[in-house]
Amino acid sequence: MNFKLQAQDPLSKARAGEITTDHGTIQTPIFMPVGTAGTVKAVHQHELLNDVNAQIILGNTYHLYLRPGLNTLEQAGGLHKFNGWDKPILTDSGGYQVYSLTEVRKIKEEGVTFRSHIDGSKHLFTPENVMDTQRTIGADIIMAFDECTPYPCDYNYARRSLDMTHRWLKRCCDRFDSTEPKYGYSQTLFPIVQGSVYKDLRIKSAETIASFEREGNAIGGLSVGEPAEEMYAMTEVVCNILPEQKPRYLMGVGTPVNILENIALGIDMFDCVMPTRNARNGMLFTKDGIINIRNEKWKNDFSAIEANSDLHVDRHHTKAYLRHLITSGEILGAQIASLHNLHFYLWLVNTAREKIIAGEFYEWKKTMVNRLGQRL
Repeated sequence: MNFKLQAQDPLSKARAGEITTDHGTIQTPIFMPVGTAGTVKAVHQHELLNDVNAQIILGNTYHLYLRPGLNTLEQAGGLHKFNGWDKPILTDSGGYQVYSLTEVRKIKEEGVTFRSHIDGSKHLFTPENVMDTQRTIGADIIMAFDECTPYPCDYNYARRSLDMTHRWLKRCCDRFDSTEPKYGYSQTLFPIVQGSVYKDLRIKSAETIASFEREGNAIGGLSVGEPAEEMYAMTEVVCNILPEQKPRYLMGVGTPVNILENIALGIDMFDCVMPTRNARNGMLFTKDGIINIRNEKWKNDFSAIEANSDLHVDRHHTKAYLRHLITSGEILGAQIASLHNLHFYLWLVNTAREKIIAGEFYEWKKTMVNRLGQRL
């Protein structure tokens, strides 16, 4: 993997770049749609490519490990072949899912023992076997195994967890560097900065992660319930330490406003389930603010879902029709809303990129932040 910085905004730390992988290039800043179980929910791959303009999608190690399972994925030739997506894929390590399984997991130095949410069967994730698992899934970018601490989090717990995450990272790197990709293309390992909302821990973690000199770096443990101001403060601290010449990935973030504010702090890559999950519940993100399409006010609104959109479903379906589909529980409603939100998120980061290159990002960002957070 290669990363090339192409432009920097003169009034912020926002930057435009390009990541090159064996499955294609990714222009940054970028939003990555989340395909938890090998699919971005309610969206076909050709729609991701042609309508949403996605450049990279995510797969989830925990879910893919459990179902369809590694044997099936390996026989298919990896996730790219299995799901028919021929562009880059990133897999998370399963650390966040383990974090969310509080009642059915135990964390030890060796790794994490957990029970499947599907059938209750017992499993063990270690730094070593998570590297092997992601090799088998076949992602272009794979994540180090870490512990995602909750919010709020006791300082001493956060410190102990951070130290273990760093020890796990050494084991991840040793295993990754001693193994080879399975399907004839290269794979890249990103470490993850942790440290909760404690500045000294974030500094320590960022310095440690940078010392491993991998091709890219990630920031985890944010957007887990902390105030947005805490997220931005921790992101700023970490971005001041992580090397400029490598991509920075802020995991699990977030709202359109979160994304713009973090781009301004120097983040290049984002992912979040919000655009698709919220879409299925009737929340639409637009250039003028947020629409709850379930509200009665849209019942007889026969205007386009979003004016001046280049997305087919936005131009050809009305708010009234989408409201009818969503309130009726029709699958098509989830499809249309998901397409709309993903298209909007990709429009947002692509426009941010254009504004960075033109030297106009800072003022544009201020205007957009005021608009995007309002409820329509």
